Amino acid sequence: MKATLIYGAGDIRVEEVPDPKLENAGDAIVRITHSCICGSDLWPYKSREQTEQGDRIGHEFIGVVEETGSDVSRIQKGDLVVAPFYYADGTCEYCRAGLTSACPSGNAWGAETDGGQGEAARIPFADATLMKLTVPQDSALMPSLLTLSDVFGTGHHAAVSAQVGPGKDVAVVGDGAVGLLAVLAARRLGAERIVLMGHHKDRTDLGREFGATDVVEERGEEGEQKVRDILGTDGVHSAIEAVGYEQSLTSAINLTKPGGHVGIVGVPQSGSLPNLAQKFMKNVTVAGGIAPTQANMYELLPDVLDGQIEPGKVFDRTIGLDEVADGYRAMNDREALKVLVRP
Repeated sequence: MKATLIYGAGDIRVEEVPDPKLENAGDAIVRITHSCICGSDLWPYKSREQTEQGDRIGHEFIGVVEETGSDVSRIQKGDLVVAPFYYADGTCEYCRAGLTSACPSGNAWGAETDGGQGEAARIPFADATLMKLTVPQDSALMPSLLTLSDVFGTGHHAAVSAQVGPGKDVAVVGDGAVGLLAVLAARRLGAERIVLMGHHKDRTDLGREFGATDVVEERGEEGEQKVRDILGTDGVHSAIEAVGYEQSLTSAINLTKPGGHVGIVGVPQSGSLPNLAQKFMKNVTVAGGIAPTQANMYELLPDVLDGQIEPGKVFDRTIGLDEVADGYRAMNDREALKVLVRP
């Protein structure tokens, strides 16, 4: 079969690899019908050291079950399923608590199993990991359903971590796909005012469609003050950081009212928590991290199925598997917001 491999910075290749096979009784084999490129895939794309052997990449996909192990009972051959970006066994203390991304038996796709940007994948713990879909494979809902595997689930996790709720003011720092879907998640959770901090008009226009009441293009202290001026207050109840840079987290903390909450889901690009004194003096809670999408996609699914929300609008380009390298380039060069891949 064909699969995407990364060899180094800017070096993405689609190559022939061995077909996946069942290795454990709880495994399933899924033929991938829809996948995509994630913003977090761009970090290794920008910085990975060159190697002679490539590694699988990609962690968001939908597909059809082709084979199951002897212990798999809930998932059956022929099921259309969506896979969360982090598989988990469903039985450990963290899975039972809803924090599936902390499962010690789990991992992200491409680390110890197949990547999501390919023609098929072996799925560990298939009964716990995969969510069945009851729509046709050619449904117009497929792009939105694909976002449940990571990007919308991550935006939702950011909003929940920031304690977004009815009547609250929210600032979202970052206009990438996760930031935009954090806007949608905040609106879904009842936020009253949502200020999106971003400076790409095509993206912030989509943010307004998703529920942003205001947009601030400026960054740093100038942008923070403009948010306060728009709201007429000393800050927001909830701030969402969806970038991963120190400056964006600093702004999120600065913008949060005393006693407020910051939700972080941007992959951190440093090992320190900036602006710690400000956080301490204002009693600001900083929470978040790797989203437990295996748990929260069940909560989000009904609203996607009945058309209340359309998170799939973040996809602005569709390509074939053989074009994945150009899809990475387009996202890295900001020619595309998020690229959907059809193997």
